[in-house]
Amino acid sequence: MKRVQAHDRKSRRREAEQSMKRLQGKVAVVTGSSSGIGRAIATRFAQEGAKIVVSDVRATPREGGFEEEASLATADLIVKRGGEAVFVPCDVSSHDEVRALAEAAVASYGRLDLWVNNAAIRRFGKVAHEYSDDDLDQTLNVNVKGTYFGSVEAIKIFLSQGDGGNLINIVSTSGLRGHPRQALYNTSKGATRLLTMSLATDYGPQGIRVNGICPTFVKTSFTRSEFDDTDFQQSLAQGLPLGRWGEADDVAKAAVYLASDESSLVHGHLLNVDAGETLSRYI
Repeated sequence: MKRVQAHDRKSRRREAEQSMKRLQGKVAVVTGSSSGIGRAIATRFAQEGAKIVVSDVRATPREGGFEEEASLATADLIVKRGGEAVFVPCDVSSHDEVRALAEAAVASYGRLDLWVNNAAIRRFGKVAHEYSDDDLDQTLNVNVKGTYFGSVEAIKIFLSQGDGGNLINIVSTSGLRGHPRQALYNTSKGATRLLTMSLATDYGPQGIRVNGICPTFVKTSFTRSEFDDTDFQQSLAQGLPLGRWGEADDVAKAAVYLASDESSLVHGHLLNVDAGETLSRYI
């Protein structure tokens, strides 16, 4: 009898814990989620009960990042921690591959609830006339077309399911203001900002929420060279009111909020996770 009672208590406790998870039972695609911000979002979503489709051009984290347990692919890390995840390789600059990613999500878990357009590349360190046409094409293909392809394929599924959906674009403060020596990246992020607002206008009536997140400088493999630059570190500390680098998990926590019912009336919003960058002097 005592053993049965103990089992019942454990079952009730487990059910209570699951009911407290903010994304319990949701199915989420996170692009560019092998490393950095995307990996942090995928693992946070899984922690909150979502089933995750991890997607990237490679399964393992990129070199030079700040990941915990970097020897593990994101999907493997989620499974190790008790969550559900599959990995689907995808180059978001290819509409065919993004379409296949969306189909794989539904084939794996039966539906789709959340889509995070995180995949991006960052070309920086030159003034505009020094970039090549290839630099421009790559940046626009991944950052703009990739976000557009992901958005429309997710929206098609949301519309076919008929019960709404949730789309989150990682925009960056680079979509809000100018930064020195990264005209290509800022141009692409400005486009994703306006895409986010336009999609929110078009699809809100169908119950599809669309929002963006605008992080400041976050510790990832993208920013490793700047993080290791003492002069840049000092300039950043002076330029940001909070005076510190962002962590990938800072962005992931914001994404959980936008993905959850807690933000049910938040729509067409650009959420700054920026240490006050957009209030500060030119960085």
